[in-house]
Amino acid sequence: MIFNLGSINIDHIYNVPHFPAPGETLLSDSYSKGLGGKGANQSIAIARAGGQVVHIGAIGGDALWTREILAEAGADIAGIAVLKSATGHAIINVDAKGENNIVLYDGANVLVSEGQISAALASAKAGDWFLLQNEVNNGPFAAKLARAKGLKVAYVAAPFEVGKVKNMMPFVDLLSVNEGEAAMVCEALGVSEDEIPVEKLLITRGSAGITYRDGASRYTQAAFEVEPVDTTGAGDTFMGYFMAQLDAGKAPQEALRMAAAAAALKVTKKGTAGAIPLLEDVAGFIRSSPPKSS
Repeated sequence: MIFNLGSINIDHIYNVPHFPAPGETLLSDSYSKGLGGKGANQSIAIARAGGQVVHIGAIGGDALWTREILAEAGADIAGIAVLKSATGHAIINVDAKGENNIVLYDGANVLVSEGQISAALASAKAGDWFLLQNEVNNGPFAAKLARAKGLKVAYVAAPFEVGKVKNMMPFVDLLSVNEGEAAMVCEALGVSEDEIPVEKLLITRGSAGITYRDGASRYTQAAFEVEPVDTTGAGDTFMGYFMAQLDAGKAPQEALRMAAAAAALKVTKKGTAGAIPLLEDVAGFIRSSPPKSS
């Protein structure tokens, strides 16, 4: 079982010919609205990968439909509170190359109470996973509580703030960062990559693929060759699939390959949560699309 303390956002997505320059008013080519947020994306990816996930988070009364989408995907939504606050949202611009830039409003995402977290973890068992990222509040409290109950803690250090990462490190079993963030962690702690003090370290390296350290073992995974349409949520898709595979007892290399394929397939479609692929589609994609040479 995976307990995911994660953000739930309403995504406002604008397809634009290019990102607007300072002072420029730009007419978008299209607009859509849907479910997003790193946490919600990860929970849907876990569920679509065949995993069991309890989502812990908060929304306002304006977004009850977001819970319905999570439930339809297979996530347990009992840990989601409805508060008297605006739901978090994101303004997402996607350019002609499929790249994105994003402005976030945190809203209810940063109003999750300690009591809510404690109640959601009441059914957790030793050996379960606890997943979280930086779009929600009470991260150190939640991770410390999860550790005390015998859960393994996976932490996606995004959006990246070095102070938050330093506060979280004593409670983390698996740290997920990109290459630039890994360098900032090293600088802040005065260590090398190999010395970052976690048992498991996942580093995404763009077109160079992914590296994963699990104790003394080292793994690499090349990227899959695709033509990107929209990169929004690719990292969340990767992490959700990766966590689902680890929780199911899959070997790290198999988990990395499945996650990389899911992320690659996701970027071939527009949107965020709705574009996260199903397990059978990912398996078919792997059979037909080998990763590029690393």
